Amino acid sequence: MHTMKRSLLLAAAGLFAICSAATAQTWPSKPITFVVPFPAGGGTDAFARPLAAQLETQIGQRIIIENRGGAGGTVGASYAAKQPGDGYTFFIGAAHHAIAPALYPRLDYDILKDLIPVGVISEPPQVIVVHPKVPANTLQELIALAKAQPGKLNFASAGNGTTHHLAGELFLLLTGTKVTHVPYRGAGPAMQDLVAGHVQIMFDGFGSSAGQIAGNALRGLAVASAKRADAFPNLPTAAEAGLPGYEVATWYAAWAPKGAPAPVVERMQKEIQTALATKTIQDAWTRNGSPIPNLYGADFGKFVASEVARWGKVVHDANVKLEQ
Repeated sequence: MHTMKRSLLLAAAGLFAICSAATAQTWPSKPITFVVPFPAGGGTDAFARPLAAQLETQIGQRIIIENRGGAGGTVGASYAAKQPGDGYTFFIGAAHHAIAPALYPRLDYDILKDLIPVGVISEPPQVIVVHPKVPANTLQELIALAKAQPGKLNFASAGNGTTHHLAGELFLLLTGTKVTHVPYRGAGPAMQDLVAGHVQIMFDGFGSSAGQIAGNALRGLAVASAKRADAFPNLPTAAEAGLPGYEVATWYAAWAPKGAPAPVVERMQKEIQTALATKTIQDAWTRNGSPIPNLYGADFGKFVASEVARWGKVVHDANVKLEQ
C-alpha cells in the first residue's frame, strides 16, 4: 500500500513538473494585465508603461495597464491579490505597499503572503519640489518659511500612507515644522494641483517630477538620497542642503497573485532583467532619476519584509494617523 501511494505521489509530481514546463513554454498565449494601483500620470505609471512596452516586444503579447487607484494604493493591491494565479495578471506596486500594513489595520490582503515577489523595476530617490511662486530657492529657505508660517503651507501626496506622505512626515519630524498634508488619489492628480499652484510642496519620486523640474514647472530643492541624481547634478542632496539624515528612496516592483506558476514567475523575472538591460529602458530610467535595480525573487521578498518593519517604526515614531 505504501509503495503504491509513493508511486502515485511520484507520478503526480512528475506530471506537475511536465505541466509546469509546458506552461512556461506556451506562456504567454494571450494578453497580460499589469494592475497599477494609482491613476495615470504618477510615478508607478511612469515606470510601468515604458516597461510594459518593452516587454511586449520581447514576449510578443500585448500588456494591458489597468489603473485602479484609491486608499494609498491599497485598493489596487487588494484587487490584484484576488486575481487568478494563472500567470496573466501582475501587480506593479511600490514602497507604499510596505508602509500600508502599519497604517491600515484592516487590509484584506497580506503583501507578504498573498502576492509572489517578482522583482524591483526601479528605485528613484525622493525629491523635494515646490511651486515656483513659493518664496524659497533653497531647502533652508523652505524650512525657515515653514517655521514662520506654521500650518499655512500645504504638501501634496499620492495618498495617505504613501512614501510621499511618510517622506513629508519625516521632514516635519526632522525640521520641527508644521505643514498641512493634502492627500490625493495618486501622484498624477497631486502633481497636477502642485503645478497649478493649488498646493505648494511635494515630497515626490523623480518618476513623476523629473519632467516638471526639467521644464521649470516646479523648483527642485534637494534629493533625499546619499548622492546626487545623475539627471540633475546641480540639485543638492538633503544633507548638502543642511538636513542630514533625510534619506527617502522609493521603489517600484512587480508581484504576481498567489498561485501563479513558478516557471512563469521565473520567466517574467528574466524578461524584466532583459528589458532593464536595454538602452531604451536605461535612457528612460536615467531621465526619471532612477538607477537600474537588480533585486528579484526571494531576495526581493526579504527586502519587502524588512521595509514593512522599517516603515512600521517610522509610522510609530512619527505618530502618523490617517486623516478621516
